[in-house]
Amino acid sequence: MKKRIIISVTSDLTTDNRVQKVADSLKNAGFDVMVVARRTSRSLPFVSDYKVRRLRILFSKSFLFYAEFNLRLFFLLLFSKADIFLSNDLDTLLPNYLAARIRRKKLVYDSHELFTEVPELTNRRFVKKVWCWIEKITLPNVQHCYTVCDSVAEIYRKKYGVAMQVVRNVPLQGTLVEKNVSLQQSFPDKKIILYQGALNVGRGIEWIIGAMPYIDDAVFLIIGDGDIRKELETLVREKKLQNKVYFLGKIASKELPSYTRCAHLGVCLLSNESLSYYYSLPNRIFDFMHAKIPILASNFPEITAIVTRYGIGECTTYSDPKTLAQMIEKMLNKTFDKTNFDNAIEEYSWQNEKKTLLKIFDNALHSDSNI
Repeated sequence: MKKRIIISVTSDLTTDNRVQKVADSLKNAGFDVMVVARRTSRSLPFVSDYKVRRLRILFSKSFLFYAEFNLRLFFLLLFSKADIFLSNDLDTLLPNYLAARIRRKKLVYDSHELFTEVPELTNRRFVKKVWCWIEKITLPNVQHCYTVCDSVAEIYRKKYGVAMQVVRNVPLQGTLVEKNVSLQQSFPDKKIILYQGALNVGRGIEWIIGAMPYIDDAVFLIIGDGDIRKELETLVREKKLQNKVYFLGKIASKELPSYTRCAHLGVCLLSNESLSYYYSLPNRIFDFMHAKIPILASNFPEITAIVTRYGIGECTTYSDPKTLAQMIEKMLNKTFDKTNFDNAIEEYSWQNEKKTLLKIFDNALHSDSNI
């Protein structure tokens, strides 16, 4: 009989390509997989080969959202058939931890970032203390865990003594798709600067918007949704950039690569206002890499180690509009060696990362400890 894994995440899943890749890999490895996620009024349809349960939560954000989601998740885990619980990020760990202990089930934890160090918690001391407390009482007891990069794994090792594995959020090698024809036809004579991901604070999106008046023959496309979308749209209107900056909204993960391939430059600029961002390794770095799109990125350790090492873009500490505009213009007119991208893709592919992932679950299954 197949072993049953319940994967839980607070995202709505349609744009969460990390969780999708993990679920697909575990399903293909012979596990019976069910993913528990959220559903919102703006959630896109989602079809998969594994079971999906998307919870409608009465509250859309803040403490009430997390309280409701965690409570409902706890009871679902308590009474659902399962052999392994997979918790994605700290905001699902407590119900997974408690259910695993009560039911004596295996627990695996996937930390997508330094959750307690995200910018959204910087000025919210009480909320941050709550998340730090949850992390402190749970994570040191979790034996089977992994995260997105070496820097984050090392921080958790020093802080809690946990031996986190690293499973990077990278695309499958050899899955290059055709460019999105409709998008190409919309901007036939323009070069495309692309941001894709969550529209949250500290993502440097407003820096690129500020640079656009100084960049000729190019448009800035923003794919995604998030807390500051309305603020960004207001900024674009104030600067009268409606003909140079476009919001494309959420695009399902399976369709996104066709949009990415249309770009001439991918941007991944983060503000240095939190450890979570400073030590991050965003998946869009790998999305641009696999699409063979040059990358303009922040000069942070994990990002620089890849972008600079392979010569697939430029890293910067600048955020002022004119300097960024000069860099972008230069990169748009520069020819990058495609062999550099091929070399990077050879190392950073899901085929490689999946081996580590499956080994973690094999170890969990054969471990004497439930947690």
